[in-house]
Amino acid sequence: MEAAHREAVALTRLIEDFHLEKIYVPDDLDSVMIRCSDVHRPGIQLGAGYYDYFDGDRIQILGKAEQFYMMQKTPEDRFTTYDKLMATGIPAAVITRSMDCYPELIETARIHRTPLLRTDESTSDFVAALIGALNVYLAPTITRHGVLVEVYGEGVLLLGDSGVGKSETAVELIKRGHRLVADDAVEIRRTSAKTVVGSSPEIIRHFMELRGIGIVDVKRIFGVGAVKDTEKINLVVNLEPWQQGKNYERLGLDREKTSLLGIELPCLTIPVRPGRNLAVIIEIAAMNNRQQRMGYNAAEELSDRLNKQMAEANITGGDLF
Repeated sequence: MEAAHREAVALTRLIEDFHLEKIYVPDDLDSVMIRCSDVHRPGIQLGAGYYDYFDGDRIQILGKAEQFYMMQKTPEDRFTTYDKLMATGIPAAVITRSMDCYPELIETARIHRTPLLRTDESTSDFVAALIGALNVYLAPTITRHGVLVEVYGEGVLLLGDSGVGKSETAVELIKRGHRLVADDAVEIRRTSAKTVVGSSPEIIRHFMELRGIGIVDVKRIFGVGAVKDTEKINLVVNLEPWQQGKNYERLGLDREKTSLLGIELPCLTIPVRPGRNLAVIIEIAAMNNRQQRMGYNAAEELSDRLNKQMAEANITGGDLF
């Protein structure tokens, strides 16, 4: 498995996504990258000048408390205080609630070439939204060779050796009304403590390789309803050539698990051989997985019935069947 890496997001993307007003931005704004998903309100830094353990990689949020506190200072003191903050090399500062900006703040931002932005959102709402977005943008990421499809609302990641039939199975699922998320390379991000989300690299998004035909554009052939940009991964399916004598799971009482970025996901191994309709099998696997997540397990239900019937047979002294 490829080692996970941390992403970076361009500040320009955040400016666009959150419709931030540019009070001051340097000429090289396009090169400013955000690599920390945390943000910070520098109250203790502005008030007490305490910079021990200060993380200069975080976006700084200047809310009502910070701005009203600075109102009490003289222009000279404001300049000195802001200059010390900007000198730490912070990637950007954002003023909330569309509050006025002190001239000393703009001046120190220009001196240190620090982007200074403004939003009309309240501080708490903006901080919550920004942290949520950064957690997605900067989520740990791996790339796996496989196919990701959405089947009945379940994200199903198909894995297996090249040529086993992942893409062909995905085409059959698309023809049956399901949606393609990624083919060949699946970018997997851990967006929370319980969730991994898959997507396709931008350059190959909506394209699929079919041996004997070549590259096809799924979006153009099947329509926009046949593709999806991202999907939460709920089930991992390993496709492998049928091995004579191998003991494949027949009841489903012992659910196999696999780990993606430290999150345990249910996993199935499905043998491939001529005559097996893999698309139908994966449809059933997706629906069964949803039932199990909702608390119903058919294998456990059957086991309970058998145990109950055996117990009744032992009590009455009769035959099981």
